[in-house]
Amino acid sequence: MPKMKTKSSAKKRFKLTASGKVKAGQAGKQHGMIKRTNKQLRNNRGTTVLADCDAKVIKKKFMPYG
Repeated sequence: MPKMKTKSSAKKRFKLTASGKVKAGQAGKQHGMIKRTNKQLRNNRGTTVLADCDAKVIKKKFMPYG
């Protein structure tokens, strides 16, 4: 069997932590800042750890060797 390929889009969007959790950038920061509160903008900086149900799909389908 040939090796499975990692999805290029997943490579660019997600990182795996040492314990196997999936980190991703916070959503909701591309446009429309005027509608958002200052608290929302502050809390959306940086990265976040995905929920287990979402991380399971990312690791299994898109990053098989992650």
